[in-house]
Amino acid sequence: MNSKLMTAEEAVSKVKDGDMLMVGGFLAGGHPENLVSALVKTNSAGNLAIVSNDTGTPELSIYQLVKSGRVKQIFASYIGSNPETGRLLMTGEAKVQLFPQGTLAEKIRAGGAGLGGVITPVGIGTVVEEGKRKIDIDGKDYLLELPLKANVAFIKAQKADEAGNLIINGSSRNFNIVMATAADYVVAEVEEYVHTGEIDPNHVNVPGIFVNAIVKVG
Repeated sequence: MNSKLMTAEEAVSKVKDGDMLMVGGFLAGGHPENLVSALVKTNSAGNLAIVSNDTGTPELSIYQLVKSGRVKQIFASYIGSNPETGRLLMTGEAKVQLFPQGTLAEKIRAGGAGLGGVITPVGIGTVVEEGKRKIDIDGKDYLLELPLKANVAFIKAQKADEAGNLIINGSSRNFNIVMATAADYVVAEVEEYVHTGEIDPNHVNVPGIFVNAIVKVG
């Protein structure tokens, strides 16, 4: 078995100009801080599209990534804790698209499952429906939300084994699980690294088949 273990610098080198990057986490919960920090410091890839629930706070590295000028498109749910994302939205320096949180999760899930999209009543009659296709089902309107897929995903887990099987604890599961299925190259930042067979299969949250690289931190 080829080792999936590598340094953060090696892992972030996979991000190229024009890539779409998914970043797991809900504010600081489950945020792959070390991976994003390494991307900011050691990778000059630009014209990036970022998929992140909230784009973090000024204390998190994703804030620095957004502020770097290398991000030209953002897909998010909540940006109230990142004033830089709000500024980009207002000035038009980057294209910022906001979605209801559940809708964003389902768009990512659809991308990972190979679906053509999801239909939801959320957003009907609001600005959310602008530019989107409406579908009538039994007299009720729904919006068609298209799937999201990425070139690279940075996710956070508590434990990984050599095969890349992951355990993600508690609320840190948030966007990390669905993002692991929806990217061509998935990097997991982990706190513990063990031999294959040391994780009970019943406790695996993300199977190793989805994980391309593991970065041990802490």
